[in-house]
Amino acid sequence: MDSLLDFEECIRDSPAFRASLDQCEGGVSELEGRVEKVMKLCNRMVEAGQAYNTSNQQFLAGLAEFSSYHKRDGVMMNCLRQFGEGLQEMVHFHTMLFDQTQRAITQQLTNLLSHFLPQIKEARKEFVRIGEDLETAAAKSAQMSKNKPTDAERASHLLLATRKCYQHFALDYCLQLNNFKVQQKLDILNSVFSYFHAQYTFFHQGYDLLRDFEPTMKTMAAQLAQLSRDCVAKRKDLENTHLLVQQRDASGEPVVASNPSDGGTIQGYLFKRSRRKNKTWKRCWFSTENNQLVYTKSHKEEPMVLFDDLRLCAVKSLDSIDRRFCFELVSVQKCCALQADSEELRQAWMNAVQSSIDMAYREKDVSQLPQPKENSAPIQRVDPQPRQPPSRPAILGVALRGPGNRRCCDCGEEEPRWASVNLGITMCIECSGIHRSLGVHISKVRSLTLDSWEPEQLKLLCMLGNDAINSIFEECGSEDSIKKPTSDSTRQEKEAWIKDKYMEKRFVRRIASSQPEGVRHDAGCRLYQAALQGDLFSLATALAQGAEVNWSHPEEEGRTALIAAAIGGSLLACEFLLQNGANVNHRDQRGQGSLHAAATRGHTGQVCLLLKRGANQYAADEKGNDPLSIAMEMAQADIVTLLRMARMNEEMKDSEGFFGSMGDDETFQDIFQDFSNMASHDPDKLARRQFSRSKNEEGERSSLMSEQPDDEGET
Repeated sequence: MDSLLDFEECIRDSPAFRASLDQCEGGVSELEGRVEKVMKLCNRMVEAGQAYNTSNQQFLAGLAEFSSYHKRDGVMMNCLRQFGEGLQEMVHFHTMLFDQTQRAITQQLTNLLSHFLPQIKEARKEFVRIGEDLETAAAKSAQMSKNKPTDAERASHLLLATRKCYQHFALDYCLQLNNFKVQQKLDILNSVFSYFHAQYTFFHQGYDLLRDFEPTMKTMAAQLAQLSRDCVAKRKDLENTHLLVQQRDASGEPVVASNPSDGGTIQGYLFKRSRRKNKTWKRCWFSTENNQLVYTKSHKEEPMVLFDDLRLCAVKSLDSIDRRFCFELVSVQKCCALQADSEELRQAWMNAVQSSIDMAYREKDVSQLPQPKENSAPIQRVDPQPRQPPSRPAILGVALRGPGNRRCCDCGEEEPRWASVNLGITMCIECSGIHRSLGVHISKVRSLTLDSWEPEQLKLLCMLGNDAINSIFEECGSEDSIKKPTSDSTRQEKEAWIKDKYMEKRFVRRIASSQPEGVRHDAGCRLYQAALQGDLFSLATALAQGAEVNWSHPEEEGRTALIAAAIGGSLLACEFLLQNGANVNHRDQRGQGSLHAAATRGHTGQVCLLLKRGANQYAADEKGNDPLSIAMEMAQADIVTLLRMARMNEEMKDSEGFFGSMGDDETFQDIFQDFSNMASHDPDKLARRQFSRSKNEEGERSSLMSEQPDDEGET
């Protein structure tokens, strides 16, 4: 640390003190100039960043407007929309970064200058003034004659009083300078550290966002690869078609329907003679459709019917005029002369019109068809294209069905688009950014529109919901000084509330116990019983009250809550514990883990979930039995299939892929997805009754299979 002004030297007012004082004053002045320069540059950087954000917002608005051009293309619209939402959140992160930068640099350094410099300047002003008074008093005292003792004594007293006052102001001025020198380092380093922490939070939020966006990127990459292949194939097809058309005689050959049932439908350009002016011919587009001859003069005009019933017409060649390739349509009411571009086209038109006339006579009138009887089924119209099967409800729509999920759990903003997987709540975009800063050990934030959700995760969000979680984390209410924020509250107010609510757990009802170990044991027992019974609300309450998710129950052979959930058969309890940090491979005193327990009791859904979450299927208990051997002994056909498929998949994995390890067998993934959907939506379909090979084996395993009755006739 730099040397400070010596108070003893200040009292003596030595030249060394004056030199140190001049150096210190110069340092303060130099520091003030440099701090003002840094603040000016910071403001300039923030202004440039805000202009960058404004340009980004305009670009995103243009991108959204551009995406509407492809509104008929579902793939393009979905990709552009998801990219737009991700970029919009990045712009929001930039805005928060610039706000925190301005607070960290400008406000803190401004506080440093505004707090100390005015006091230092005022103290220096008084120090200089009293110093001049001291010089005057000293000179006056020195000039007094010794023959005037009264005046000399008065001058001496004035000099003494002035010197004491000078020493007082000098010491005060030195104290102000020393305090500034001590404080300025702390404030400057704190300012830079706050700015660096803002940068760290910004990049951490961006990393979490891109990590959550990775499944969507994989899907888009597959769609892009397919689109590239389709584009190449389409371009080749267009080039071949272009070559064929280029090689064909450009005689304007019309397109005649190849299907005979169309009755010789034809379309193309013909010259039509005006009925009022015989020498006026105009080129129009003609076509035969629905037993009519229609034409249009321009693509901007609606088609007009020339003959509304071809059955009343006759077509014949017109050779009595000077123009070539003419033919005539004649009806009872009118006739019309038409001209083709060649003799071949004239014959094609005449044949097509005559075929349309013949087909119209052969068709029966609709009114002559037999009408359906009163009790008979009505005639069904066949759509030209097959109907698409109804799609499953969107993730957002399903998630918002949970109790209280239509408003942000923390500020109450409507229509939230983000959720916490491990807490089971929905939130707005601003609260989601705050949740991300808490860390994934507290809240795992995912998007309801950008990310893919597994069935058990989505069902967990619906079964818990904002109302249930708020009744736990806000049970005791807040203090008068801490009010729950609203959607209009500032980010600082929301951040303080969320940290108090989830990190400090200030509003959770505490467990009354005299010993900390007693609190830990009681909370662990409640967590274990809730997991065994599959009670999600009690599970969330126990974890909020401080229960350790991997606590081993001493009276239950060292089993954890996850093993209890696997024994009880609750898929959602297993998922909730895994999302909150449960060790999937913890084993009890007999060497059995959650996968052993699920395989023993025939819970197929739990086995599927635990395998997806990384359970070790090769772990053996104290008797040397792994989950596969247990499932085979218990005749669990579905579980044996799952475990064998998992082992085969591990052997066939290919570590290289577009985004890393994407070498899992597609059949394996499809089977696991089917089991996962069934376990989440139709768990009864996975129920299997067990049978034993002998009565002796049944007696040995009666304690493990008491809830599964034997049935020889059903497997």
